[in-house]
Amino acid sequence: MKRTSRRDLLKASLAGGLAIGTASHGPFAARHCRAAGPNDEVRLAVVGLGGINIAGGVGGRGRQLIKEFGQVPGVRIAALCDVDEVTLDKEARNLKEKNQTVAAYSDLRRVFDDDQIDAVVIATPNHWHALATIWACQAGKDVYVEKPFAHSIWEGRQAVAAARKYGRVVQVGTQRRSSPVVRQFVEYAQGGELGPLLRSRAIVYRAREGIGNVQQATPVPPSVDYDLWCGPTEVQPLMRKQLHYEWHWFWSTGNGEVGNNGAHHIDVARWALGQEKSPPRVISIGGRFGFDDCGETANTQIAFFDYQPAPLICEIRNYRAKKGVDSTGNFRGVKIGTVVEFEGGYLSIDGLTGAAFDEQGKKIKDFARDQQAESEGVLHAANFIEAVRNKNSDSLSAEAQVGQASANCCHMANISHRLGKQLSPEVIAQSLRSNTELTDAFERCQAYLDENGIDLASTPATLGPSLNLDQEREEFVGPFADEANQLSRRTGRQPFVVPQIA
Repeated sequence: MKRTSRRDLLKASLAGGLAIGTASHGPFAARHCRAAGPNDEVRLAVVGLGGINIAGGVGGRGRQLIKEFGQVPGVRIAALCDVDEVTLDKEARNLKEKNQTVAAYSDLRRVFDDDQIDAVVIATPNHWHALATIWACQAGKDVYVEKPFAHSIWEGRQAVAAARKYGRVVQVGTQRRSSPVVRQFVEYAQGGELGPLLRSRAIVYRAREGIGNVQQATPVPPSVDYDLWCGPTEVQPLMRKQLHYEWHWFWSTGNGEVGNNGAHHIDVARWALGQEKSPPRVISIGGRFGFDDCGETANTQIAFFDYQPAPLICEIRNYRAKKGVDSTGNFRGVKIGTVVEFEGGYLSIDGLTGAAFDEQGKKIKDFARDQQAESEGVLHAANFIEAVRNKNSDSLSAEAQVGQASANCCHMANISHRLGKQLSPEVIAQSLRSNTELTDAFERCQAYLDENGIDLASTPATLGPSLNLDQEREEFVGPFADEANQLSRRTGRQPFVVPQIA
């Protein structure tokens, strides 16, 4: 990336309306920045803006967060950062048109060097989440980091340790934690109104399209500093059609759908169970069906998290046979949300509307959002800013450790999947015979796939091994522990190596 030409372009086109950061970076060791007081303006930097004009209209979480934080009183977006100068320039211009002067950086290390920044919002691809969080904490910045909290179990553990060691406020972007509707839902789930709790389910039945195949490497956009984009992961040829967003479906940079939308609903399902730690055991069933593309992660997956006394079950369905035909199904009327089942009924929440039902399926209570209330994204941003002002991590809706536990569910499911074997549906069914809940989920998934033209006899699903996790050390133990722990941590590459803190 030609940084001089980028700076010259910005200087020429924005003529004083945009400040260009030029501070040299150094080690982020226990630096202390100005602490925002209860009435001070909080100066925020947004790191990672997302691609523009992406097929399918997806991506751009950083730009969404600019809008959400912009609605919180006393917050000033003071800096933007992205390795793609096209995206960076476009968003800087958008803010300039609103009379907002910002610094623009292509390298997030310059953001952390900027003493005029109080807190950072990290909306990079997943493989950057942990290192960016740690560097920000070391530089004396408070952090709002998107889900999943980290790209791996080990990296998440280091990021939590950094928040503790450097005394920073760290919020994870699972914004449903700040939703009044979801809070009502969880309080009711934990209140015992429907008798003993049986299980909690995270449901993500969201149709997607395949991303296609490439026969040779796709040229990286000339506006992108690709070495910096890769950061902690190995620099490899771009073997997919587009750089942005599609990184979700590759192990080196993303965590699949279970780590994407699944992270939100696993978080709510775990919260409803009252479980604060990572699960002690996991098993996954899944595959990448129907797409015939270059993606690596599962597009259909069942993950069973063996919490006691009630488990958490996550179901992912991305494939559909025809456009415009909703054939992913639903579970108790929910397509994307959470269902909590009890001996005396169940609760369901889909989007921001939920309800309680008795054993016969009769609705007995509604959980609905006040249409005049702020969105959950704005409420979550406001919760973070309040904690920054008051220097009080205890008031956060989704503090680092909360985000780590939910992210670990996603990582554990993926690790089981990656260590699994493709097996016939009969062998899988026989392996699950002692687990009625997992058997039920597999049978329903098999029926869904059959309706969409996928025959598991000819296109086998992958059954992962049952993996055991030491909940305190967050390391796998028992069978397959060595292989699983290897997938829980990467080596990294200089100078983008996640430091060991814990």
